[in-house]
Amino acid sequence: MNNFYAEYIQNVNVSRCVAIGQYIVDSGDTVRGAAKMFGISKSTVHKDITKKLKQENSALYNEVAKVLQLNKEQRHIRGGIATRYKYQTLRETKEKQQKFKNNENI
Repeated sequence: MNNFYAEYIQNVNVSRCVAIGQYIVDSGDTVRGAAKMFGISKSTVHKDITKKLKQENSALYNEVAKVLQLNKEQRHIRGGIATRYKYQTLRETKEKQQKFKNNENI
């Protein structure tokens, strides 16, 4: 877990769900990114946000919901970019292998 958020939880004495919610609002990160940052599963982050945070701090919950909705809307774009990158690097690797084979045959 990032030191800032670890200290934030300890010093301010807030619950994990509030810390996760504040992190998502501050960074605009996804559930997966928040899970990685806090060292917990995506399921736990999702449960903390949808159930616990909604009860503890509804104003923060509304802000987090906006960020997560934006991430959801952009998900297909990020997937397309990742797929393009995958096939671009695959093509470049094949081209390098072909050049290497051509140089060996000379």
